[in-house]
Amino acid sequence: MSDGPLSRLSINQETVKQWSLPELAEGGVKAGVGKVGLWRAPVQAYGVERTAGLLSDAGLAVTSLCRGGFFTALDPADRARALDDNRSAIDEAAALSTDTLVLVSGGLPPDSRDLHGARERVADALAELAPYAATRGVRLAIEPLHPMYAADRCVVSTLGQALDLAERFPAEQVGVVVDTYHLWWDDRAPAEIARAGAGGRIHSFQLADWITPLPAGVLLGRGQLGDGSVDFRAFRRQVEAAGFDGPIEVEIFNEALWARDGAEVLAEVAERYVQHAC
Repeated sequence: MSDGPLSRLSINQETVKQWSLPELAEGGVKAGVGKVGLWRAPVQAYGVERTAGLLSDAGLAVTSLCRGGFFTALDPADRARALDDNRSAIDEAAALSTDTLVLVSGGLPPDSRDLHGARERVADALAELAPYAATRGVRLAIEPLHPMYAADRCVVSTLGQALDLAERFPAEQVGVVVDTYHLWWDDRAPAEIARAGAGGRIHSFQLADWITPLPAGVLLGRGQLGDGSVDFRAFRRQVEAAGFDGPIEVEIFNEALWARDGAEVLAEVAERYVQHAC
């Protein structure tokens, strides 16, 4: 694969969701992109071991698996099911030869307004899962999501909150995701990136742009690099100054991109990555 400007670029599977896994493998090779980030549902549908073999044969490295998490339920049976599912996610990450499982913490349970209690249940789950993940060679990466997702999806909204949780555990077991889409607005982000780097806790670095107006439901509002408000070079300088030299994963959920030819989208991602993030 490329040893030039694309050498650290990873294409997240959701960015080219219109592609099957074989198309992703073939398209990545053709584009000179040697790294991919994966999502559990399409991998499970294709088969975990089958996916591992496909990507290994293509020479593609898996930079992350998304997602684990959703730890905030109050009901003990629901919490037990979440822990079991996350152990399965850890096993899947290990089978795919990635050392990083991305965690989305979960939102507030129905009729609850207790953000602190929800975050403590995230910590309780990490205490259960981190030692097991370590035995499988997998790191847990807490992803803070933009505050608009706090109620229904992720009670961890800032990098500082993510680090407050991660720092209860060894750095080789629990770290954080620096995702530009979720953090671009936060004037504390540069200091928290430095804090994360000093502790060896930047386990994943992801790029997507912030564009407006947001679509209904907001989940599919991530923009192509360069189309919105994010200063990608500034983020890259910050994470590299903090010691991060790993893969840089482009993760965009956008129906307009999914409606286009996958090869065209990947070529555009690579072009925009060089233009805006290198």
